[in-house]
Amino acid sequence: MPLKLLLLSTSVGPLSSGLGGGVELTLYNLAQELWQRGHEFKVVAPENSKLGTFPVIEIPGELQTTAQTQADTAPIIMPENSVLANMWDYARQVQREYDLIFNIAYDWLPFYLTPFFDRPIAHFISMGAMTRAMDEIMERVAVQFPGTIAVYTQTQAHTFPFGDRCRCVGSGIDLSLYQFCAQPEPCLAWLGRIAPEKALEDAVAAAQITGMKLKIMGKIQDESYWQQILADYPKAPIEYLGFLTTAQMQQELRQCRALLMTPRWIEAFGNVAIEALACGVPVISYRRGGPAEIVEDGKTGFLVEPDSVTGLVEAIKDLDEIDRSICRTQAETEYSLKAWGDRMERWFEDILSAIAI
Repeated sequence: MPLKLLLLSTSVGPLSSGLGGGVELTLYNLAQELWQRGHEFKVVAPENSKLGTFPVIEIPGELQTTAQTQADTAPIIMPENSVLANMWDYARQVQREYDLIFNIAYDWLPFYLTPFFDRPIAHFISMGAMTRAMDEIMERVAVQFPGTIAVYTQTQAHTFPFGDRCRCVGSGIDLSLYQFCAQPEPCLAWLGRIAPEKALEDAVAAAQITGMKLKIMGKIQDESYWQQILADYPKAPIEYLGFLTTAQMQQELRQCRALLMTPRWIEAFGNVAIEALACGVPVISYRRGGPAEIVEDGKTGFLVEPDSVTGLVEAIKDLDEIDRSICRTQAETEYSLKAWGDRMERWFEDILSAIAI
């Protein structure tokens, strides 16, 4: 039965800006699959957002500070004329036009407001535990509204005190957008937001040691951090390609021998990992967070000791052991948009069924 859904985006940046990281791709893929299945929906996001050909209800206001830049004990703060508050005020006004509200923002306010809404809210948490205040409000919702909180992975769920109450739904991508490449060039890739928690400097150090060119793609979120990397590794063979569209990104990524993932934090999932696999590109990642649940060590890439540049270098030397066709097969088997859409659809239906009882 077709549903009417209201999808609320992250409040840290406009869609297509890159400021939302993997959340932007997740929301786009969800919208694409919902449309394919005949569901009706509208997307609410900050002003100047773009989501492919899907219309977006653009809400003005000041952007929210990202959670990963705050200390564990940080208080909840919203700027004057908060876009987050404005988005949820809009949702409150139109909620009765929809069966279900979907929230992908890692923000305190949507969880706090949940009991005051007439319509059920499905919260998709996009990061691991960040602050005590967020943990507390999310746990309150998990207890009061069972089954309404979903996460990407078990690893992510285990960072929360209410992890056993979370539903793991994974992720998925449109595989038709990613072309398999059997014969790569002698280069590596690193893809993501350029910010300290992503530890790009480790990948740059590995490139400098191996002498293999590193293609860097993603939004520069912290300019001083980026400039420090350039100063610390002036001789590293790196090329910054900017924040690219999916079509541009996969064209560059598919030609690389491997994707390096160097998270300093608990990565909730890692959409870039399955994008690489879809191109037949092995993933070399720290054994930390979501990537540790995605990469089949020794088969579709390598998992190395967290924060070990030496481990990255050794794994790069062993890349000839990986059959790139198996990487593509894993993406097709586990991470198709259809498989992910089935999981998301069942989650939505279960939430609505529980309310109907």
